[in-house]
Amino acid sequence: MLTIVIASIVVITCAAWLVNKVLPFKVCPICAGVSGTWLWMLVALFVGYEIDRIIVAMLLGGSVVGIAYQLEKRLPAGRSPILWKALFIPAGFVVAYSLVSLQWALLAVSLGVVGVIVWAFVMAVPKQRANQKVEELKQKMENCC
Repeated sequence: MLTIVIASIVVITCAAWLVNKVLPFKVCPICAGVSGTWLWMLVALFVGYEIDRIIVAMLLGGSVVGIAYQLEKRLPAGRSPILWKALFIPAGFVVAYSLVSLQWALLAVSLGVVGVIVWAFVMAVPKQRANQKVEELKQKMENCC
């Protein structure tokens, strides 16, 4: 099974690398390889095939950490990257666990928690901070010449 998983990661990674040459946006090839592999493994698990859940869990865990680091780049100024990761990664691991263990109620709750964390850290921009940025830009434009 491990040989198939490694081969899958390599093949999907190479395919993503090639597709990146024609796409107008870039996809991380190794991220595509890992997530594509756990995705087909989860589908196989859901339809009844015997799949090594430990491998799926490891791959999902890697994706959770990768997502945390990618979203960290989008944190608005003033948001704590440490607090972001301290909340998102454990909640993401619960999502991964619930997928691998086929616990749908836990999956729903943990996805909700992850959604709230993402909204609070990435999507919700404090009004004061947004207005402060606008004012700073106005002052820079007035004082530039």
